[in-house]
Amino acid sequence: VRGAEAAVFLQGLLTNDVTPLVAAGGAPPALYAHALNVQGRCLYDVILYRLHGSTTEEPHILLECDSSVLDSIQKHLKLYKIRRKVTITPCPDLSLWAVIPGEQPGDASSLPKSADQALLLTPDPRAEVMGWRLIAKKGANLSEIIPGSQVGDIQDYHRHRYKQGIPEGVKDLPPGVALPLESNLAFMNGISFTKGCYIGQELTARTHHMGVIRKRLLPVRFPAPLPGAPEGAEILTESGKPAGKFRAGRGELGIALLRLAHVNEPLCMELGGDRVQLSATTPEWWPKAAAK
Repeated sequence: VRGAEAAVFLQGLLTNDVTPLVAAGGAPPALYAHALNVQGRCLYDVILYRLHGSTTEEPHILLECDSSVLDSIQKHLKLYKIRRKVTITPCPDLSLWAVIPGEQPGDASSLPKSADQALLLTPDPRAEVMGWRLIAKKGANLSEIIPGSQVGDIQDYHRHRYKQGIPEGVKDLPPGVALPLESNLAFMNGISFTKGCYIGQELTARTHHMGVIRKRLLPVRFPAPLPGAPEGAEILTESGKPAGKFRAGRGELGIALLRLAHVNEPLCMELGGDRVQLSATTPEWWPKAAAK
């Protein structure tokens, strides 16, 4: 999204305050946000990156989204563009990498601040446990950009996400269904409660100010890998009370929307006529007050 009015345009569509991306000074190069519908439910989860070097340059903001919604997010943006001075174009020549710290605590100082082949290397704005985001030209040599790194596969990345309870994309955040605060948007630095109007703001602000969020997305674990993750399956307590819904997963790990009152109880799910046990945990990276 490029043009003089890029930030103003995105400001009215996203939950986070986009103005720091185009401000002078030590502004963050990346922001996390949701685009909501008028009912205040999530349509798209995005990470925004500032690509212009200084405030004298024309704003040039890159949006990262689930690849399966590439067309619909462009339509969504163009619908609200009206007469604004912005151009919206896909970037098929760029590739996106997640740089995840190893099992040992990572030392960020060992990462190069910038490299010729990397367009951008920045901490993941959602949570420290997600490491860094790297944007490079297609075909760039990763081992030159980050010496000593190993290229994993996409399954490693999703397993890491589910372990940490970080939702991403349309499976974890079903469009028109997921609510931003139940999806831990505030914990993931993805929302501003002081920025003013944007689409879907009213319900989100009301929920925040009432201060009651009874359900949240949480990481769950099964005793053994599931052959097929039953998206949307009902999760029950041992006594058969509804506790929430399974969203998505990989192997024995997954993410589920659960009532906080039942998080510490034994939980189960019907799967092909059998009951499968599962357990939920509260992520370490959550704010301490939230884990209570």
